[in-house]
Amino acid sequence: MLSHGDSKLSWRVEALFLRKLLIFLRRWGILFSHPADFTPVCTTELGRAAKLSDEFKKRNVKMIALSIDSVDDHRKWSKDVMAYSDAADKALPYPIIADDKRELAVQLGMLDPDERGKDGQALTARCVFVFGPDKKLKLSILYPATTGRNFDEILRVIDSLQLTAQKKVATPVDWKPGDKVMVIPSLSDSEAADLFPNGVTTKDLPSGKKYLRYTQI
Repeated sequence: MLSHGDSKLSWRVEALFLRKLLIFLRRWGILFSHPADFTPVCTTELGRAAKLSDEFKKRNVKMIALSIDSVDDHRKWSKDVMAYSDAADKALPYPIIADDKRELAVQLGMLDPDERGKDGQALTARCVFVFGPDKKLKLSILYPATTGRNFDEILRVIDSLQLTAQKKVATPVDWKPGDKVMVIPSLSDSEAADLFPNGVTTKDLPSGKKYLRYTQI
């Protein structure tokens, strides 16, 4: 299973695929798996991801999906996905890896032991991996088969990841782009004043500690 900050993907992924994946994910990238093609929740998920593909592109994020189905199934099912998205005349805007031998799913810890196909074998879970330009894992989320993912939330998290990769800030609960951010605790007040020309405000707390510091980016 991948851990946050992992860069040695070659320990877990077959070398040829690794090279191709790293070339493909030459910037920010998202790899998301689903249990099976031609299933209801997965169709809504990949349809929503297709609708949001321009939003991922704006953020310079490459998209790639994965399941244990065949290339032929992916091709046929992608037409259903785009029809669900009211874009039946268009092609799916991102590729889907056909991991029909389950090799990659096993190596990346993507299999759900509680969800099995008609053949009795474990299906891929609803995993989300976000990689940074340094090819390190920045985010991993695991959803059960019965719960569809919120791709708007995934975009929000990517906005936070990209912002905090560039600025010495953190994003608070329910943060959205344009909201105030928090100054990280490792910065002194004088350092924060130099870094944030819009100023820093501090919320008074019963403890008297001045750790809730906000600024506008």
